[in-house]
Amino acid sequence: MNINPTSRHETFAFERLDAYRLAVEFLAVAQVLTRRLPRTKGQLGDQLARASEGIVLRIAEGAGAEFKSADQKRYFRSARGSALECAAVLDICRVRRIGSTAQLEQGRSMLVRIVQMLTRLSRS
Repeated sequence: MNINPTSRHETFAFERLDAYRLAVEFLAVAQVLTRRLPRTKGQLGDQLARASEGIVLRIAEGAGAEFKSADQKRYFRSARGSALECAAVLDICRVRRIGSTAQLEQGRSMLVRIVQMLTRLSRS
């Protein structure tokens, strides 16, 4: 098999989903916030890391499931639940004054859009 690294980049179905692309962007925002958490709040950072990764992973799994199947909807609903969990972590950070207001607002705005997209995907 001849593999040419300069050949056209193939994409997976999930990579074409706006929800997936935005979830990856949110993952980067969550990672920055997680790094800034005080050591005493490590469990909060772990929770945010797991939940933000969960959004990305469940969307990929959902896109790989049979189109409009119960499994596909379940994966998208699970990703939506992880996004809501991330929103709750950002609320905790806001109340505890962890992270900048701009970071938290950016993350929240991204999560609102992700949840909207996942809600539509889980109903279609």
